[in-house]
Amino acid sequence: MSKKYFGTDGIRGRVGEYPITPDFMLKLGWAAGMAFRKMGACKVLVGKDTRISGYMFESALEAGLTSAGADVMLLGPMPTPAIAYLSRTFQAEAGIVISASHNPHDDNGIKFFSGKGTKLPDELELMIEELLDAPMTVVESSKIGKVSRINDASGRYIEFCKSSVPTGTSFSGLKIVIDCAHGATYKVAPSVFRELGADVVVLSAQPNGLNINDNCGSTHMGQLQAAVLAEHADLGIAFDGDGDRVLMVDHTGAIVDGDELLFIIARDLHERGKLQGGVVGTLMSNLGLELALAELSIPFIRANVGDRYVIAELLERNWLVGGENSGHIVCFNHTTTGDAIIAALQVLMALKTRNEGLAQTRQALRKCPQVLINVRFGGGESPLEHPAVKEASARVTQAMAGRGRVLLRKSGTEPLVRVMVEGEDETQVRSYAEELAKLVTEVSA
Repeated sequence: MSKKYFGTDGIRGRVGEYPITPDFMLKLGWAAGMAFRKMGACKVLVGKDTRISGYMFESALEAGLTSAGADVMLLGPMPTPAIAYLSRTFQAEAGIVISASHNPHDDNGIKFFSGKGTKLPDELELMIEELLDAPMTVVESSKIGKVSRINDASGRYIEFCKSSVPTGTSFSGLKIVIDCAHGATYKVAPSVFRELGADVVVLSAQPNGLNINDNCGSTHMGQLQAAVLAEHADLGIAFDGDGDRVLMVDHTGAIVDGDELLFIIARDLHERGKLQGGVVGTLMSNLGLELALAELSIPFIRANVGDRYVIAELLERNWLVGGENSGHIVCFNHTTTGDAIIAALQVLMALKTRNEGLAQTRQALRKCPQVLINVRFGGGESPLEHPAVKEASARVTQAMAGRGRVLLRKSGTEPLVRVMVEGEDETQVRSYAEELAKLVTEVSA
């Protein structure tokens, strides 16, 4: 049926994907409810994206939670970061999102937030994991949880998003095309930008349960690019299915990725004296981002790929801004997790402050050529541990003298080594990548 995955803010035990069924969701709801109740009175918010299986899994999860004595407040289709925010607002013990993010409609998954809008504490995650293997029991009838629906959830979140820009901000005169991916932002995103004065053209905001992320949104940018040109718009904004990723298109139809958006936000904060510390990217962040930040004397560090790791690095350093080139951007000065609408608003504020268009502003970051070659190996010892591979990687890195980098890593799902070389000279970068890929192939034979 569907596949379960746990994202950045979810339980991370039981690694990997496996079928998620209504009976599993029932048991998971019960296990979570029992664990949350150990903290005292238990109120849990439940939201979802627009995929058709969300209705089924919402009912099963609700039954499991209430059977453990937890009260449930249903939010309906809402962006993932909205559940993080509303969990704090309603002083709930936890928030749960039923969503598979940017995946197709036939996938589904679940994310958990603490009552503070952050990931669950490790000890609570482990408790839920252990309870999943315990026999399911139901509390006595007088202690069964109650269920209610929050009817003004969208309005509350819209106002929260608007509060991330200064009071009185107006984007009047700005024409924007928004692609909602037929996902969780389909109601709230157009309202946010319209209420701030922008002229908004909306795409992919008619979810039917099956069309989420289907040739639209941040994973399929062609529709948005064409619409920006046809509408003579100033820019376009693309969200993913659950509203935690954002990419943009400038007025020429060119895609502006997460690295570029992250730079625009960080530079604006830096120029206004509000950038606390530096910026967190990932191993896949373009070298151009690192070099552009260095020119501004902004510290930059790389986390492992995945928003969970970006957030962990930000928390450890008490920094405010980080993100991935996929468009998952975290602005801790406004919220507790990646939020696509809030990130988009910070970009628009930066453009407004500089009185520039997106095409002009993005030019301050010159992305470096990047060559990625996948090399298959037959299992066993990783070719990355071979002395010849280590020596060649170090030699290439030294030869690029700080103006390029090498990344060799194993795929997490296939017997592949990903050979990536990045630098300022495309011909040189390709030559180095092919040299390293050939060596990895030879030692794998």
